[in-house]
Amino acid sequence: MNKIKIREFQKKDFNDLCVIHDQARKQELKAANLEAAFKPLKIAAIEEDLFSYNIYVATIDEKIVAFVAFSDDELAWLYVDPSFQKQGIGSKLIEFSLTKMKRPTYLEVLTGNPAKSLYLHKGFKFLKHESGKMPGNETFHVEVDLLIYK
Repeated sequence: MNKIKIREFQKKDFNDLCVIHDQARKQELKAANLEAAFKPLKIAAIEEDLFSYNIYVATIDEKIVAFVAFSDDELAWLYVDPSFQKQGIGSKLIEFSLTKMKRPTYLEVLTGNPAKSLYLHKGFKFLKHESGKMPGNETFHVEVDLLIYK
């Protein structure tokens, strides 16, 4: 595999993030039986305040293939282009993010999302199961697992 590079998000990257998010988010929602809850990143970024987070992109040969967004204590967004999944890119972004974040660190993962096993493999632990309204799309009920990294 080619070398993965991680760098800070730049405004010019946004269209690439939209393509990655929209494809990967549809996968995530399908796994949770929530396909109807899909919102494209051009909308979700505003409604869910993406730009309040620290955003980094992963590139291979200058092509953006994934992105992550986090605060001091929350891993909030992680999406990998479906054609680049299962190549260690998500793992690298998690490892990178954890070097920048405080402890404990939290994240929520939709029930049914196969990425949960990756987070557990990277050292996150199950904290509790929650249910409620989907942030950014409150007409939908969601089930999530809250994970913690100490």
